[in-house]
Amino acid sequence: MKHAYVFPGQGAQFSGMGKQLYEQHAIAKEMFEKANEILGFRISDIMFTGTDEALKQTNVTQPAVFLHAVIAYATLPSPKPDMVAGHSLGEFSALVANGVLQFEDALRLVAVRANAMQKACALQPSTMAAILAMPDEKVEAICAEVQQETGEVVVAANYNCPGQLVISGTIKGVEIACEKMKAAGAKRALVLPVGGAFHSPLMEPAKKELAEAIQKTNFSEPVCPVYQNVVAQAVTDAKTIQQNLIVQLTGAVKWTQSVEAMVADGATHFTEVGPGKVLQGLVQKIAKNITTDGVS
Repeated sequence: MKHAYVFPGQGAQFSGMGKQLYEQHAIAKEMFEKANEILGFRISDIMFTGTDEALKQTNVTQPAVFLHAVIAYATLPSPKPDMVAGHSLGEFSALVANGVLQFEDALRLVAVRANAMQKACALQPSTMAAILAMPDEKVEAICAEVQQETGEVVVAANYNCPGQLVISGTIKGVEIACEKMKAAGAKRALVLPVGGAFHSPLMEPAKKELAEAIQKTNFSEPVCPVYQNVVAQAVTDAKTIQQNLIVQLTGAVKWTQSVEAMVADGATHFTEVGPGKVLQGLVQKIAKNITTDGVS
């Protein structure tokens, strides 16, 4: 029996997040204040009392979700993960939990990533869409067809659970793909209210900036395997982890495949650490009869 700890990504934020941790744990208060200092603004104030609009800004959202997760993890009484994984941004939280990254270093990388992604979004109007109840292979085939026919960018970006795949690309590419998917039998093809085409080739401009920051950061050997988004299998080598983290910016989040690999490797209990319960729901859809719980 193995215990997996998983960490959510962008989209899990809410006003009031982390406030209880700050008020109840000395270590949480200390980490929040350290984060305010590192970021150069009081992100804790935006998290505890900010509007949904303020929390939606990428340069706030990503550090906020990361902080809530790693600080919640730091308050646990001696957790012993057998394996970890994080959804997109959540991979940085997972790497703090398994000892690869120091909290302060990971926060600096998350801030660089958020700002670089924000800049990439400004370069090219782009978006994402959720495709429901269509086989992954069909979604991939339609994306490839649209790219070939129109020259627009549209790719499969987030494999969240069977029957739920998010596509990413130019606004026109995503719109054409959505129409084709509905015509081909998708239950829904819903354009998402996001600022850009995350996990697509359109994030290439952000990759250089993130790669430079990652290469200057110390990565330690992990205490347990991390199941990384782009490979969906156990990784235990610090150098490989570093490379996969860079590729993740333009590569797909293979969450379905990661959870399946963790279960195949013996995971029987998944604990989601951080805001919300999205990952618990996805795990239950991917792997029936698995125990899930959450810490926030």
